[in-house]
Amino acid sequence: MRRFTWDDLQFFLAVARTGQLASAARQLRTNHATVSRRIDRLEEALSAKLFERNPRGYLLTAVGERLVQSAEQIEREATNFRNEASTGSSPVTGVVRLSTLEGFGNYFLADRLPRFTETHAQLSIELVTIQQIVSLSRREADMSITLTSPRADFYRYEKITTYRLFIYGLRSYLECRPPIKTREDLLAHRMIGYIEDMIFTPGLDYHREILPGLRAGYQSSSIHAQLRATLHGVGLCVLPHFMAAAHPELVPVLTQEVYLERDYWCVIHRDLAGAPRIRALAEFVKDEARKAEQLFLADALIGN
Repeated sequence: MRRFTWDDLQFFLAVARTGQLASAARQLRTNHATVSRRIDRLEEALSAKLFERNPRGYLLTAVGERLVQSAEQIEREATNFRNEASTGSSPVTGVVRLSTLEGFGNYFLADRLPRFTETHAQLSIELVTIQQIVSLSRREADMSITLTSPRADFYRYEKITTYRLFIYGLRSYLECRPPIKTREDLLAHRMIGYIEDMIFTPGLDYHREILPGLRAGYQSSSIHAQLRATLHGVGLCVLPHFMAAAHPELVPVLTQEVYLERDYWCVIHRDLAGAPRIRALAEFVKDEARKAEQLFLADALIGN
């Protein structure tokens, strides 16, 4: 058996998790030719075929499946060693890819992350706001901000904040439409919301929770597009208060009777949870959320 290096196993794990050379190359910040060459070298060193190549991508063989377990154990040990070696007064350096929901990323973090980068000049931040295409399990992101807390041993989850959502309408829209005094009155209005068969997490399925039979007549997969439609008077929309508060022309309705509560969670793979760059960013996000507690909760709207 020829010798191989830990680097070869990193390439192997990237392909095993993504099933594609191009995806693995993006994850490893290299090109697909290099990934292919490393896989070939590892298979030659082990005298074993690790993948079946087909038009759909790379599929693990039985030998490859067994190697994944050992490679992941080595990966965990290597990560632990790096974390231990980097504690103390070492500067926060490296790259952190943060995957987050569009609303939280674009309407809360985007205005605050620049301050974080000013104090951590050697740390590179990659902010991804198309969460449904990014996977922590495949190591396509280092941290993820979600509406759910996965109860799995290989994740560490930390609550960021609770936030409230209300039904909003443009002031001029509400002035010339039927009055809204009960939940049932909502049925006389066009609702704006997510495309039903594209909702990727139950926490975004608002209308069924508010009133059975309530459906969106104007649908978009983007909360930004929903906000813009509301500002143009298309109809009513369920929006987080921290987003709607920036637009005084939006008026919440039935605030004490109809509001939703959700939680944002920071989810990190346990192998990375102790890394200084990860902890620095996670603590920054939680601290900023604590400072903005009333922006998220809007206690005044519900009479608290």
